[in-house]
Amino acid sequence: MLRGRSAKGHWFGTVIDAPDPQALGMFYHQVLGWEIHLNKPDEFVLAVPGNSETYVSFQPQTSAPWARPVWPAAEGQQQMMMHLDIEVGELETAVEHALELGATLADSQPQPNVRVLFDPAGHPFCLYT
Repeated sequence: MLRGRSAKGHWFGTVIDAPDPQALGMFYHQVLGWEIHLNKPDEFVLAVPGNSETYVSFQPQTSAPWARPVWPAAEGQQQMMMHLDIEVGELETAVEHALELGATLADSQPQPNVRVLFDPAGHPFCLYT
């Protein structure tokens, strides 16, 4: 257990940098179906339905010019720093939906029950059964 955590619980989230936080946040809102908790110019937050303490936040990339990560990793290229794994019921249906929303399918696929895609900003994410 984390020391100093509050008695009511604690926040747990992932923050993803993006060139356009609102556009990327809306993409994941449509992919996940999670609630929009906050929509400001410098931050877009999705909360797990029924649990506003667990979230995914999207913020502007400010530390350096935006560089799309590559997957699989390639020497001298921007590496993936993290990715989201999303369990789905029907893999091909979920892939088609993500593609319609602006995702692209990676050329390399590691397993038959996993599909690696790139969100509109270029972050890899996995749909799996």
